[in-house]
Amino acid sequence: MGPLLIAIVAVLIIFLMMGVRVVRQGYVYTIERLGKFTLAAEPGLHLIVPFVDRVGQKVNVMEQVLDIPGQEIITRDNAMVGVDAVVFFQVLDAGKAAYEVHNLYAAIMALTTTNLRTVMGSMDLDETLSKRDEINARLLVVVDHATAPWGVKITRVEIKDIRPPVDISEAMARQMKAERLKRAEILEAEGERASRILRAEGEKQSAILSAEGKKEAAFRDAEARERAAEAEAQATRAVSDAIAQSGNQAINYFIAQEYTKAVGKFATSPNAKTILFPVEATQLIGSLGGIGELIRDVVGDQAKPPAQGAGTPLDLERKTPAGLPHTGRKQP
Repeated sequence: MGPLLIAIVAVLIIFLMMGVRVVRQGYVYTIERLGKFTLAAEPGLHLIVPFVDRVGQKVNVMEQVLDIPGQEIITRDNAMVGVDAVVFFQVLDAGKAAYEVHNLYAAIMALTTTNLRTVMGSMDLDETLSKRDEINARLLVVVDHATAPWGVKITRVEIKDIRPPVDISEAMARQMKAERLKRAEILEAEGERASRILRAEGEKQSAILSAEGKKEAAFRDAEARERAAEAEAQATRAVSDAIAQSGNQAINYFIAQEYTKAVGKFATSPNAKTILFPVEATQLIGSLGGIGELIRDVVGDQAKPPAQGAGTPLDLERKTPAGLPHTGRKQP
């Protein structure tokens, strides 16, 4: 009985070991009982019935990347372009991914390729080059809807590269160069236009300010002339009043004052070496006498008797200065 018991225990141990399954993280195992799917084993330790249950498929439930090989696609305007793309997907239902489709990766690749041709074939070349986001969005909607029955979620579809033909690339380069030259010329013309406008505006403002300055100067000049005329009129009225009150004495005073100023200018002239008087000096002396009499009349001061040998201004007028010709008037 001893060897038989040992054999039975060994068979039981082997049987238990065959029924233990450990599922790794990131995977889901499908358990088949007599060939029929019965359980999706999550990561961890699981016990199955040996010889009755078995592991069907090991499904990767992590997000995966599927590279779509390059495709030659004809656009709506009959341009041949090469396209590369990638698809990001994740298995949400391991049972459907294992049993609803055969070779999940090939199915997603074929589905993406056909829809890529459909979407880009309905667009012009310029649209395919400039609307990658729109192409990605349309592909995502179509492929995700088609793979939903397989328990797969398409997370992203990205166009990696679009390769137009060489001749079209050269034509596009020439077009881009011409467009940039056009923009440069337009910007240069706009800059020149703005510069001329600013220059004309500056000249206009300068002319306006100059005209306003001339206007202000003319106004100031007219105001100065008006004030000078008023001052001259007041001086004339003062002289007229003085003449009316004092008679010839005031006239003699003003004439003598101006005469004295004129003679002083001759004396202070830097170019005058010799001074010639075109008039008789006795006229100046007589004017001085008239000034003295006018002062006495205005002040009202009684003149003291002159000292012996001293003459009054009137006497000075009658005396002949030394060195001057005799006027022919009699001495008192």
